[in-house]
Amino acid sequence: MNELAALTKIDFLSVFTAVFIILMGLKAIISLFEWIFEKFGLETKWMRKKREEHELLLQTSQRLAALQDQRRQDVKKSDRRDEEIASDIKRLTCMFIDKEIDDMRWEINHFATEISEGRPCNKDSYKHCIHIYEKYEKILQENGLENGEVEISMELINDSYKQKLKEGF
Repeated sequence: MNELAALTKIDFLSVFTAVFIILMGLKAIISLFEWIFEKFGLETKWMRKKREEHELLLQTSQRLAALQDQRRQDVKKSDRRDEEIASDIKRLTCMFIDKEIDDMRWEINHFATEISEGRPCNKDSYKHCIHIYEKYEKILQENGLENGEVEISMELINDSYKQKLKEGF
């Protein structure tokens, strides 16, 4: 019980001040030893570990910079490749549209030739050709192109179709 009473009479401010002064003294002594070891070129485990960590940090920083440069180069290559792919897709799309237009022209003109030569054609052939012509016109319009090659053929097909309808297919 006397011990507890003695603890209540302790000046805690003095204790904290003393502990603080002791810690500051230890820090000063450690700094002094570090300075002495550094002046004589000696190295402790702690100093060696600190130096190795510093070197590792520098190496990591250099590798990170190299990776960033490599990433920039890869992004540039990727962007160029994307542009090439987009250009190729655009070129292929134009080729496909040209092929579709040519095929439709050929089919319409061929059908008109068959009619002008007097070959027999059924009602479905006429409807198919008229449908192809509508698709042909739509593709031309969507791509800002003009029709100049199949108008006469379509006039012939339409006139023949009207005549066949009057005759009663």
